[in-house]
Amino acid sequence: MTATTTSKAPDTRGLAGQTVGETSICSVNQTQLIYRGYEIADLAEHASFEEVAFLLLEGHKPSAEELGRFKREVEAERAIPDGLKTLLRELATKAPKTHPMSVLRTGISYLSHFDPETEDNAPAAELRKSKRLLAKIPTIIGYGQMTLDGKTPVEPDPSLGHAANLLWCMTGKEPSELDARVMDVSLILYAEHDFNASTFACRVIASTESDMHSAVCGGIGALKGPLHGGANEMAMQMLKDIDRDTARSGESVEAWMTKAFAEKRKLMGFGHRVYKNGDHRAGILRSWGLKIAEKQGPQAKKWFDLGDTVQAIMLRDKKIHPNVDFPCGMTYFVMGIPVPQYTPIFVASRITGWCAHIMEQHANNRIIRPLAEYAGPALSSWNA
Repeated sequence: MTATTTSKAPDTRGLAGQTVGETSICSVNQTQLIYRGYEIADLAEHASFEEVAFLLLEGHKPSAEELGRFKREVEAERAIPDGLKTLLRELATKAPKTHPMSVLRTGISYLSHFDPETEDNAPAAELRKSKRLLAKIPTIIGYGQMTLDGKTPVEPDPSLGHAANLLWCMTGKEPSELDARVMDVSLILYAEHDFNASTFACRVIASTESDMHSAVCGGIGALKGPLHGGANEMAMQMLKDIDRDTARSGESVEAWMTKAFAEKRKLMGFGHRVYKNGDHRAGILRSWGLKIAEKQGPQAKKWFDLGDTVQAIMLRDKKIHPNVDFPCGMTYFVMGIPVPQYTPIFVASRITGWCAHIMEQHANNRIIRPLAEYAGPALSSWNA
């Protein structure tokens, strides 16, 4: 009698390992992240965020003339309606504990009622809507944060690029050249990542032939979760917890980590569904963030020293690499950005990828409707 062996079926929960469609926008693999044919390290070093936004939304590398036209179009759309300003003030003063991602979701929904092309899914209309959303999101973020801080919000500055204007709107201070460059790089790194949870949510909604604003609101809802966009917030909170706990107890970071492993705590900012050998965006952002920390001095650099220690222990003991959210948390923190705004900033970048995917879905659409394997009770008679 021949013995038979059965192999365990792969765990496909969360569509792990499943290819569910095609895209010409982005390629994610173990060694490269490519936006429309351009590798991420190349873009981070040589391109601006506006150039990357054009690449994603309009489909090719812009000429100098095209880039100038694109910048003018976006800058002209940065202002938000007075009614939205009133709503943002009310949320900041009457519901100040509301998460900024929820505020941003509400802001996008509000804008949908006043965009003259909201219900138009034609390619030209969707491209125009994409630019309007790209332009207005930093203004929404900044208006909400300045109001929370008890400051008078500022109007967008047409002389500043997207990244610098975002920082200006959030603080009312023109950022340094280094801060603006680091923010610009972070936006490039976060702009697109194929069928991640939020982008897939956008595509599912778009596949029903719903409108772009509705799909983007769905993307924001997905990105808000700590297992997706919210990971950068949680990664920084984890480092703050380690710093506080070790200072109080006198124990080492190694001891803190050993205890966390024993308690099976989820340590945020590590691991990735696709990248098993490390997220190549993480090293790029860490190097830029470290430049700011070193310029500021020991109190800022200590976060990167702590992060390096945590990263080394995770790699040694768990063989898990950091993802881009880990250095993002430290970088935004030393830049003085409030932790709850980390994920909205993600939206200020990823809106380009989302809108590109929404347009791609609408251009060659079939409703996304997968099947499920039933695992419930056996068939019964109601009157038995």
